[in-house]
Amino acid sequence: MDELVPLLPRLGVATYETLYIVVLSLLFGGVGGLILGLGLYTTRAGSLYPNKPLFAVLNVIVNVFRPIPFIIFLAAAQPLARLVVGIGIGNTAIIFTLSLAAVFAISRIVEQNLMTVRPGVIEAARSVGASRLRIILTVVLPEALGPLILGYTFIVVALADMSAVAGLVGGGGLGTFAIQYGYRQFEPVVTWAAVLVIIIFVQGVQFLGNFLARKAFRR
Repeated sequence: MDELVPLLPRLGVATYETLYIVVLSLLFGGVGGLILGLGLYTTRAGSLYPNKPLFAVLNVIVNVFRPIPFIIFLAAAQPLARLVVGIGIGNTAIIFTLSLAAVFAISRIVEQNLMTVRPGVIEAARSVGASRLRIILTVVLPEALGPLILGYTFIVVALADMSAVAGLVGGGGLGTFAIQYGYRQFEPVVTWAAVLVIIIFVQGVQFLGNFLARKAFRR
């Protein structure tokens, strides 16, 4: 434990960097994934805005990019990161790439959860004259809120996992801390300290997600 004490300030900084990366990636990726997921759900055959060509395009885009392992996606998206955010390395670049990867993962989760909404509920809303947009905002999304919360909780945990490779593009966080001060210095206590912080973070997120989902299911 003595070897860890001098590194506690660095561990605090690494924890902050991981939270910073995960929160911003969830914010940008979560919004983009929700929009793309709504597009997939509403344009499929028999849905609120059926559009076969548009659905096919969106479906292919998600199917192409979603299965790519993140470490490969990180390298492949580096030129795009330079173009969009002006830099291909560091925390800004990793946030951009994580957000982009999250968009494709979240979109499929959103689509699948929205499809669990019973068609009878939608038809009842249509029968009283509700517009399609109003049905999405007041029926579909609220009905799928519980599963959506659980889906987003899963994504937060996945983002924390993927953020561990930030060091490959010059980023910080707990993964970089564990490799730099633990693995490379042959200090397993330091590595396990980073692991413990990640476990606490994941457990906290999972507990909060389960709590909010239960609240949504009981509405």
